[in-house]
Amino acid sequence: MSASVAIFASASSWIESTALDQCHQVAALPGMKHVAGMPDLHPGKGAPIGAAMSSSVLYPFLVGSDIGCGIAVFPIKLKRVVPEKLAARFPDLDEADHAFFDVADVPGGWTESLGTVGRGNHFVELARVGTVFDSDHATRLGLAAGDTVLIVHSGSRGLGERILRAHTEVHGAGPAADPAAYLAAHDDAVRWGSLNRRVMAARVADALGAAYQEPIVDECHNSVELRDGLYLHRKGAADGDRRDVLIAGTRGTPSFLVAGHAGEDAGWSVAHGAGRKMSRADALRRGKVKHTVEELRRTPVGSLVVCGDRQLLFEEAPTAYKRIEQVVGDLVEHKLASRVVSTVPVVTYKTADRRR
Repeated sequence: MSASVAIFASASSWIESTALDQCHQVAALPGMKHVAGMPDLHPGKGAPIGAAMSSSVLYPFLVGSDIGCGIAVFPIKLKRVVPEKLAARFPDLDEADHAFFDVADVPGGWTESLGTVGRGNHFVELARVGTVFDSDHATRLGLAAGDTVLIVHSGSRGLGERILRAHTEVHGAGPAADPAAYLAAHDDAVRWGSLNRRVMAARVADALGAAYQEPIVDECHNSVELRDGLYLHRKGAADGDRRDVLIAGTRGTPSFLVAGHAGEDAGWSVAHGAGRKMSRADALRRGKVKHTVEELRRTPVGSLVVCGDRQLLFEEAPTAYKRIEQVVGDLVEHKLASRVVSTVPVVTYKTADRRR
């Protein structure tokens, strides 16, 4: 008998039928109890992205390969905010820099790639606080309109992939044979992802001439936890149980920092971003018709994108994603979250631009 499925999206939100099908396929797995789809729901490799899934059985493939991927928000104080000058000073986050961490403190001993951003939808963004929706909550976080923040979105940079591969080579998409052993490795990857975000923030702050400050938000969105005797898998969904979460927009739109108050029906979770509406292949094909490279390097909000990979520029164009305002609006409508502040991009780093 299939588990229950709940989709937290309004009637005006577009959700691909393939993603809905994947939710029901997951619901039919042995031991599954409930599947909650967020408004950013979209198809993934074998399992939906933007979902929280509860089961009496631990399924590593429902977490995926980038265990520990998440988004952190760091305050940063700058004397002057000139996008062109700041973009030119960003460090090369494709290359590790061991000066910013102690090798002895690295979870799992995985020092390879620590302090690097990776590809895909990962980014490091200098942004300013735009609209303040909840002044009391914003004040508690130390935020006010016009403040600058660093937003870092990255994960475990190969460590999570190694953990998943060790499982799938033996068990495929089946359950973990030794849940305790998987969870121990998983927890290392989650800690590694959080450290990775801190190292990158320290590198960027140093390059921009600012002091590093600890994050005010750091939430993972690819993970599994034991909750009420069940394994709660999150794939592209953040902990929304009385947690503050930065829900990422795109390079050319705002993001939203929200206060989560999701309940059991939503898997105690909220969305993690705008969610793709086009595959990478479609975004590349359509983007080359609609945009030039230079158009994608300067966004409609006046921000700059540092990205030396032309293909990635098209794959990650704002038009490849759903409207972040709709996604966040759905969360608010379903009483899963409330808006605290919006953030507006100033400089978004994707990968080094070696033309400079």
